[in-house]
Amino acid sequence: MKDRGGKGTERSVDERYSQWKSLVPVLYDWLANHNLVWPSLSCRWGPQLEQATYKNRQRLYLSEQTDGSVPNTLVIANCEVVKPRVAAAEHISQFNEEARSPFVKKNKTIIHPGEVNRIRELPQNSKIVATHTDSPDVLIWDVEAQPNRHPVLGATESRPDLILTGHKDNAEFALAMSPTEPFVLSGGKDKSVILWSIQDYISTLAVEQGSAKSPGSSGANTKHAESPSIGPRGIYQGHGNTVEDVQFCPSSAQEFCSVGDDSCLILWDARTGSTPAVKVEKAHTADIHCVDWNPHDVNLILTGSADNTIHMFDRRNLTSGGVGSPIHTFEGHNAAVLCVQWSPDKSSVFGSSAEDGLLNVWDYEKIGKRQDSVGSRTSNYPPGLFFRHAGHRDKVVDFHWNASDPWTIVSVSDDGESTGGGGTLQIWRMIDLIYRPEEEVLAELDKFKSHILSCEKKSE
Repeated sequence: MKDRGGKGTERSVDERYSQWKSLVPVLYDWLANHNLVWPSLSCRWGPQLEQATYKNRQRLYLSEQTDGSVPNTLVIANCEVVKPRVAAAEHISQFNEEARSPFVKKNKTIIHPGEVNRIRELPQNSKIVATHTDSPDVLIWDVEAQPNRHPVLGATESRPDLILTGHKDNAEFALAMSPTEPFVLSGGKDKSVILWSIQDYISTLAVEQGSAKSPGSSGANTKHAESPSIGPRGIYQGHGNTVEDVQFCPSSAQEFCSVGDDSCLILWDARTGSTPAVKVEKAHTADIHCVDWNPHDVNLILTGSADNTIHMFDRRNLTSGGVGSPIHTFEGHNAAVLCVQWSPDKSSVFGSSAEDGLLNVWDYEKIGKRQDSVGSRTSNYPPGLFFRHAGHRDKVVDFHWNASDPWTIVSVSDDGESTGGGGTLQIWRMIDLIYRPEEEVLAELDKFKSHILSCEKKSE
């Protein structure tokens, strides 16, 4: 599944976008729109760098997928994240779709050997990132130690700090890092899931800090092949087709899951061997593109598929073989789902993005309740859906919740034809009246009501 998508097919994209933009001051607390020179397939938040009165500075990792006239790059940017309830409503929607945002500034460029399909940061050391490209290898980068490069035609590729080997065919999308230990997980076209430990590399790096450069920073003209490499800790066979996504259990680096073009969801336990612990043969009716494991409730797993749906599974109910039995199916997209991710802040909330150009935010606790979001007011919205981000005009290929500012999301779309550039990056935060408890919101609005009535009396 190299080509991740086509155009959204519901009503006119321009009509939907115009309606969305008119509602931005009402729906959003803050939004930054950044036109990209080249399409980006991956976007990730890095560490927070600085806190100030009205905004915080934070790292942002992006990819640039070029046409070959200049090299492909991994971009380290600095992003100014405006704090909640600071931005003026009338300013939020005043942006030019074809312009760069003043909130996003490129800090460093790494010339990447091949296009960057996926970026993942190491939770234990967020300046260490892993990337996938069109090759069997996983590349590890120390983004602080890497030299800044100028991406011009003919420039030598930057040298990875470490190469993880083991795949027999290209591994392009399935990539994860464990929140509990410095372990890396990957899947690829060879139908394998591979696990590495980079503990020794991280330990060596800590010793070298301040006394020597990292391997990748030793010079701009060294060859990719000269980077140190390590082999797998484990190779796991069980899929019948390309592995499209992998994810660690939040509480154990020894447990992980994978999904693929065989429509299977597989749970693995490295402590019990290299064969599947549980293999759900038909978790969806089509290719499965993405998976995420709930960081607050380790029994809940999300999958997103080319069948346009998101399934939520309880691993306590899963058995090998047959058709998977999700505890809920979320139907809010009309094209293939490309990315799902749980909120870092609230255990029942997650986001999903798709080829239809939409990024939906869901809360499964709202299902069946009276205040079931927009769904209680119109049949057009499915149960659990409480916010729809429609600011992109083509497939939303990636997004990432911000752990430092939990309701802030960065999302990226491949919509260059609409924007006069290569794609669109948006950083946005819905207004907190949408997700806060209903009683809190009503109490706050009641205060405004009292204020408005008192102003009216004074003016009489």
